[in-house]
Amino acid sequence: MAKVLVTGGAGFIGSHVVDRLVTEGFDVRVIDDLSNGRLENIQGHLNSGKVEFVKGNICDPAFVTKSLKDVSSVAHFAALISVPLSIKNPKTTFDINLGGTLNLLRASSKTRIDKFVFISSCAVCGDPQSLPVTEETPANPISPYAESKLLGERYCLGFGERGLLNPIILRFFNVYGPRQGINDYSGVITRFIEMARKKLPLTIYGDGLQTRDFVNVDDIAQGVSAAIKTSIANEVFNIGSGKPTTINELAQTILSLVGVDATIQYLAARSGDIRDSYADVSKAGRLLGYKSQVSLKKGLKTLIDTERVSI
Repeated sequence: MAKVLVTGGAGFIGSHVVDRLVTEGFDVRVIDDLSNGRLENIQGHLNSGKVEFVKGNICDPAFVTKSLKDVSSVAHFAALISVPLSIKNPKTTFDINLGGTLNLLRASSKTRIDKFVFISSCAVCGDPQSLPVTEETPANPISPYAESKLLGERYCLGFGERGLLNPIILRFFNVYGPRQGINDYSGVITRFIEMARKKLPLTIYGDGLQTRDFVNVDDIAQGVSAAIKTSIANEVFNIGSGKPTTINELAQTILSLVGVDATIQYLAARSGDIRDSYADVSKAGRLLGYKSQVSLKKGLKTLIDTERVSI
């Protein structure tokens, strides 16, 4: 079976993709600097010998070139993904998200990688003027993180247009699931669960009526696998649930599943946050066979039940 390089593969999302690829029989090499990723996320595969791990940084061109030996496809997750952190430190965001991506693209084109899957974000569209968000929705990034992802998309497609690579762009919406962890920049779902378990007020920035498309990480893994296996190239695809959920609805669902009666406190909206967003996933369904299979309530229940200690 072909070998896939997964950058950032010890991270929350990347490790779930590694799980799926291993299950499907792929050989997998993971590179990660472990600044956010954790070896425990892929430890079972390392113990069984099904995954090769190499510690390193995508900003190191020599390391990137070496890591591509015998690789046929790349799934590029490694990035600085926090919107608040990108606003605080845009230079680091661009150094990693653009400089690292360019290193991978150059090295991949020289070694004739068959498929380059670039992980982008719905954030590139900013506050869309119409919903649902399609792949043709005009780009309007409102944070350095979003800008870095949009430029990364353009780099990838540029290599494709010149016949140097076969790129596919996957725009993820709001991903959640096991292994996400909690920190200052973690997703709203993990923060809500943590606060609910501690019976503390759930904090919502803005009025709570803003909408998001929450997509389970297992659905994400399905989409990445399909992108690696398809013969299609030079295309952009939305990967989401295709359903909008308000933050107020999310909070109430989590309170109900955790079984507590905590309060909700509202603070001023944060700079760089979008108002409304949910995906049109019909293109991914039509061309990749993608279909979101995990409902939000089911995914949240599984997350809460299986990570009672770690969250």
